[in-house]
Amino acid sequence: MTVKEPIQDIAHLGAVELFTPKPAESLWYFRDVLGMEVVHQAGQSVYLRAYGDYALSTLKLTEASQPGVGCISWRAYSPQAMERRVAALEQAGLGLGWTNGDFGRGRSFRFNDPDGHVMEIYYEEQAYEAGDEQRSTLKNLPSKYPGRGVGVRRIDHLALLSQDVPRNRKFAEDILGFRLREQILFENGTKEIGSWLSNTPVHHELAYVVDIKGARGRLHHFSMWVDNREDVLRAADILTENGIFIEAGPSKHNNSQAFYLYSYEPGGNRIEIYSGSFLIFAPDFKPVTWNEEERAGGVYWGGALPESFIQYATPPVETEKADTVVPAFDPA
Repeated sequence: MTVKEPIQDIAHLGAVELFTPKPAESLWYFRDVLGMEVVHQAGQSVYLRAYGDYALSTLKLTEASQPGVGCISWRAYSPQAMERRVAALEQAGLGLGWTNGDFGRGRSFRFNDPDGHVMEIYYEEQAYEAGDEQRSTLKNLPSKYPGRGVGVRRIDHLALLSQDVPRNRKFAEDILGFRLREQILFENGTKEIGSWLSNTPVHHELAYVVDIKGARGRLHHFSMWVDNREDVLRAADILTENGIFIEAGPSKHNNSQAFYLYSYEPGGNRIEIYSGSFLIFAPDFKPVTWNEEERAGGVYWGGALPESFIQYATPPVETEKADTVVPAFDPA
């Protein structure tokens, strides 16, 4: 039997840029409520990291007129791997060109996915080196537990909305080398509602979910990891005590099996606190498919998701596509 050789040029999700119309309030949310550390400021942007992130910076908050996702950065396994992906992206006609890099990262190649989300691939990265006050007694931990707020450990994944889920999923598979983990197919398997993919053993680093409003380039949510589901429950208390609206959870996902909690940061972006999903090591793992009946109950424990979970994304749009009807489902 001939097995297609996998593309293994992308190492992992490296960094995410979020736009916010309320930069001071968004910074408070990520720094004081979630417990991230500010490492740099430049122009209209603030750079942060979580205590378990090995890179110098993994989250960039940039002031903008509307919330949403800016550039999504993927790290390559090597300079040669980066060049191979750049060649594939240019051949696909999706390249935007080279940049001189960003804080903590070397030069990068920027591109669009088919839906218009801005992404980049890079290799050179500055590792975080803790000072005396941040150094952990565990030599294998980049910095000590902050003891502040939720104490998120690392960035985990994004869920992006798209007009055409199959097209974006195939782009992620064929051009970037992502592997499909789970998907939702409606109408006897003919309508792809959502797909969850990764380049690592984690369940997903990237999800594409149908945009019921027919818009392009929008963000459903950005996810931060904590060590266990008790940390998710603790996060619910911390968010509530700080006046942060909890949209959904704490509860358990169907796909990924993860424990979750969704809130909005003050700028308007949906943020997930996430833990406990299963890992995938088998090279011949067969993607799991769900249909309407199997997902009609919403989340695993049967709790109905709010209508906002399907309707709202960033940047927000007002006009709904009249011919698009999607039953409630869980975009993990």
